[in-house]
Amino acid sequence: MFFLKEIFINDVINVTLLCWFVAQTLKVIFTLIKEKKFNVYRFVGSGGMPSSHSSLVMGLSTAVGLKSGWASTEYAIALAYALIVMYDASGVRRAVGKQAMILNQIIEDRHKHKPIGEQRLKELIGHTPIEVISGAVLGIIIANLII
Repeated sequence: MFFLKEIFINDVINVTLLCWFVAQTLKVIFTLIKEKKFNVYRFVGSGGMPSSHSSLVMGLSTAVGLKSGWASTEYAIALAYALIVMYDASGVRRAVGKQAMILNQIIEDRHKHKPIGEQRLKELIGHTPIEVISGAVLGIIIANLII
């Protein structure tokens, strides 16, 4: 059980989780402002502003850089991981979201002519570049404030 104590006092893990928490909380707040309704699902859902994926991985890599040094192997690994996650969030996952929008439109069009049982697909999967950048900046700021 000693390892649990070490996990809970690990600054890098704490910063990483805080970055995710703040980004997800901001999604709920932004949705409340924009849609005038409280949507708790936004706290655990993917997509939206800011990217919690980007915030988490940039908080992680920044915290590692601050703790281990910017020239360390650990920072290089963390940064490479962050870049892959952010590329995926804005590239592949964004494309999947656009495909979902098109498929949902096809389903909606078919519903007008003949009843069918398809469920709508989730469209808010990936992130726009600004959402990714905003999440990354949020992670960097939080890591610098905490570490």
